[in-house]
Amino acid sequence: MTGQGRPGPLRVLVVEDEYFIADDISRALIRHGAEVVGPVPTVQEARALLASQTLDLAVLDINLRGELVYPLVAELTRRGVPMVFATGYDNAAIPPEHGSIPAWSKPFDYNALAGMLPVLRRA
Repeated sequence: MTGQGRPGPLRVLVVEDEYFIADDISRALIRHGAEVVGPVPTVQEARALLASQTLDLAVLDINLRGELVYPLVAELTRRGVPMVFATGYDNAAIPPEHGSIPAWSKPFDYNALAGMLPVLRRA
């Protein structure tokens, strides 16, 4: 369920298990005019939002307290929702099948990330 072509702010799903990082990402997105869906700390909670919300983009941490986010990536891909990884993992640790997804290594500038998300939406 993607909101591409829909007017209004970008609706961005944030999946991050560290509260302060999730809050910083969310605040940066809001400052850039996005509407944040979540943030949520688990794949299960993200799936519930995916089932009930229209999304334009997703910002995903890869490792959510030991749970990998890749099953959610598959669902987002099927729905045509662009995404970016916001992760402490090195790019070499990302499986090849997910290598085309942009990855921002922590720590990073949250405002820079938020500012580039509209580009992902158009891609």
